[in-house]
Amino acid sequence: QVQLVESGGGSVQPGGSLRLSCVASGTLLSVDAMSWYRQAPGKQRELVASITSGFRTNYADSVKGRFTISRDTAQKTGYLQMASLKPEDTAVYSCKAKTYNGAETYSNYWGQGTRVTVSS
Repeated sequence: QVQLVESGGGSVQPGGSLRLSCVASGTLLSVDAMSWYRQAPGKQRELVASITSGFRTNYADSVKGRFTISRDTAQKTGYLQMASLKPEDTAVYSCKAKTYNGAETYSNYWGQGTRVTVSS
């Protein structure tokens, strides 16, 4: 089994910054790709950013230029650096990891989520 544990959420004023972390542990050989999603109250979950094993990144238009996704492959950890935060960034942020289990098999896992509140 694989566990994903997120941390770094909290409350911040508009214009502030937060850094989210997502650590994968358990029975896995490596993390192939990592993604961050968010779900605001009353809205559907949306993809915020993703990063491949080759460090290719992708961002939602709403966060381009403000958020940066990164990873530490050896530590099986992903990060989401969020800057210039806006009230509309308020949501529960969850990480998703595609893990390599050996024998050409992959699995997807989700973290429990961490809440980000942007408010003055």
